[in-house]
This record gives sequence, structure tokens and C-alpha cells, in this order.
Amino acid sequence: MRDSAVLHIKGRVLVGPDTGDAAGDVRDELWVVDGRITFERPSGARDIRLIEGWVLPGLVDAHCHVGLDAHGAVDDSTSEKQALTDRDVGALLLRDAGSPADTRWIDDREDLPRIIRAGRHIARTKRYIRNYAHEIEPEDLVAYVAAEARRGDGWVKLVGDWIDRETGDLGLCWPRGAVEEAIAEAHRLGARVTAHCFAEESLAPLVEAGIDCIEHATGLTEETIPLFAERGVAIVPTLVNIATFPRLALGGEAKFPRWADHMRRLHARRYETVRAAYDAGIPIYTGTDAGGGLAHGLVGQEVAELVKAGIPVRDALSAATWGARDWLGRPGLTEGASADLVVYDADPRAEVGVLTTPRRVVLRGRVVG
Repeated sequence: MRDSAVLHIKGRVLVGPDTGDAAGDVRDELWVVDGRITFERPSGARDIRLIEGWVLPGLVDAHCHVGLDAHGAVDDSTSEKQALTDRDVGALLLRDAGSPADTRWIDDREDLPRIIRAGRHIARTKRYIRNYAHEIEPEDLVAYVAAEARRGDGWVKLVGDWIDRETGDLGLCWPRGAVEEAIAEAHRLGARVTAHCFAEESLAPLVEAGIDCIEHATGLTEETIPLFAERGVAIVPTLVNIATFPRLALGGEAKFPRWADHMRRLHARRYETVRAAYDAGIPIYTGTDAGGGLAHGLVGQEVAELVKAGIPVRDALSAATWGARDWLGRPGLTEGASADLVVYDADPRAEVGVLTTPRRVVLRGRVVG
């Protein structure tokens, strides 16, 4: 699958987020030999392919769903198309935040992105999208979390809140004791835990129970932001998905007007919420929530949304590159690492819009786009 040529990547290689061109953070060139990065010129190489431009580590979509669409699990052909769509925009590391499909076969494909799986969603009975999750009651939560910790790649995904038909609004799904026991069991098994959360009331109990990350986190307030910062709990805002809230509210307001109003209010303050989280020092990473009702390949747009929320460009880039890879325990542009990188025509630090149109995509040392 791999190109036989040695690759010589020349231009500005952004190996780190330093605000200046400090030694070690910006290089002039690198080589790819046998699929791996080296900053030493290879001796004796004859067949060398030159690629020039601005270089970043392969982008990270830290919240997507390969193997899932609006109706549930999809076939392998559809999963392949989803993964290829992400790859072609330079998203080469995906954290799959819940999928009912078995996508392990993707790991054997050198032309498809690397995936870190969180197993299948775990939700309260009749409190999530049909066909997506294990739907269980609190007494079974520990057992299901343990099973998904073993099935995933170091992550477990809970549904922390969803519409409660009795109140007609978003409501917390799990009692405190059950969540504490479940998170402790996941940690014992070496897995981190994240949770889907839209509402305000679901956040503090989960953070106090020891959760590692919150997806969406639209319900953050001045009361809960310090708690997240103190505990170092990360958020993945998925702003390109939050943009759909008004449409969702319109579709559901006839039956659940209270919920619809709540969703509109969460949407209206989305940028303010993310900027306040950033200002407080909460770790923030890029995720699109692709694979449910949203298309894959939107990680560049998500970075632009973070910038629109007021996050400095370099930190927004880090949320999709250097910082995100470190958080997920995967290397970037380092000596000996797998050559997973993206080349652009212009400096992404000056214009994040270039992220949507890479010049070249290199995966496992092979030019794939």
C-alpha cells in the first residue's frame, strides 16, 4: 500500500504550537522513510518525491461516529465512505464517540484513518436516539461500562442527559451513586469516560463523580466552569453540531415546547460558553459529531467555529492537532513517528480556512490525497 519513494516535505513544518518560530516548533523540512518521519536527511536515497507547503500533523476529530447514521448502524461500505471523507480533508485520527457497528476491520486498512473507539453509547431506557445505544437502567450501568471499556480503545461513552418525557425538557439520566461506581470501574480497567451533555444540571454530578470529558457541554455556566477547570475535565464543544439546535427545536416544539425553548437558549449562548471555558483554562478539543445526522469531513469548519467563539487561532489549531494528539496519547510530527500529516498551500495560523482544502494528505507515509 505504501509509496516506494522517500518523501521530502519542505516548507514550514509546524511540529508544535509555539507562538513564534522557535527552534523545535517550526522546521524547514522532514523526510518520510519506510512510512516514518525523520528530520535527518536519508543517505543513499535515490527515488525522492518532493512535496512543498505548510505542514501540520494529521488533524483530529475527537468526536465523530464511523459506522453510524441517523437510523443506527451502517454497513461496511458506508463506514468506509465516512472514513474516506474524513481522511480526504486531513482528519487522520478519529475518536469514535460511540457506534453500534463493528469497525475493527478499518484498523487493517493502511489507507484509512486511525480510530480510537469508545465502544457503544450507554443510555437510559428510552432516553436516547433509537438504535444507537445500549438502553439500560442504573443497576446495570457498572456492568455495561466494564464491557464497553474492554471493547473500546481506552474510552467509554455515556449519555448524560436527554429529553425527559415527563418534564418535557432535558433531564439528567443517571443517579450519582451509579455513575460514581461506573466511572471508578472504567478507571480500574484503564479507560476514560466521557458523556453526552446538553443541559446545565447534568454537569456537576458527572464531574464530581470523576468523569474525564464532556461532549457538547452547552450547559456550562459560571457556577460549573470553575469546577471543570479545577478537575481538569476536558470538553469537546462540537459547534458545527450545535448549529443545528434551532432546526431541532423547530421540529420538536409542538410536542415539547419547553425543551425547544431550552435548546434555542443553549444555541444562542454557544460562543460565549466556549470562550468562557477557554478563559478559565478548561481543555478544549475539536469534534464534529459527524455520523449521526451530520456529514463527515467537517473538522476544518469546527476549527473555524472555535476561532469564531473567540479562541486564538493557534490554540484552535492545537485543539485539532498538537494538543489533541497529546490528549489522546498519539504522536504528532516527531522523530520516528508514523508519517500522518497534512500539507497546505498557505499558513493555517494566518488563515484557518485553508484547513478545508489540503494540498496533500500523507497517511502512514503514503500520499493518499
